[in-house]
Amino acid sequence: MSIQTVTHLNFRGQARAALAFYQRVFGGDVTVVTYGDFGRAERPEEADQVIWGQVAADNGFRVMAYDVPAAMPYHAGENAFFVSVRGDAEEEIRALWDKLSEGGTVVHALAPSQWSPLYGMLKDQFGVMWVLDVAAPYRG
Repeated sequence: MSIQTVTHLNFRGQARAALAFYQRVFGGDVTVVTYGDFGRAERPEEADQVIWGQVAADNGFRVMAYDVPAAMPYHAGENAFFVSVRGDAEEEIRALWDKLSEGGTVVHALAPSQWSPLYGMLKDQFGVMWVLDVAAPYRG
């Protein structure tokens, strides 16, 4: 079993451009999944915005990004990132979740999602937002 911690940057409509920029800087492959791809756009103008994206380079560079939907508050610099922990095994992610959630607030319960066998989001007791999931390849 192993886990990987990746910076997960939050934007308001700029995630795709940011990912393209980071790819130009660091190299690697870009993956972009939109709200429309999952049928989760709350507003028609958000369908092409990024619900999940990443740059992954052979040199080890990784960054994830998404566009915060208009229905959620977003203040650049205040909630501009998540700490994303990805693992290979559900048991390991569940154990980390149980510990991290002590004294915190669950934002999205740990459960299967369209993109992962197990995904959840929480704000820990110190106000840090965490995303935990079991890594799975995106199959478009």
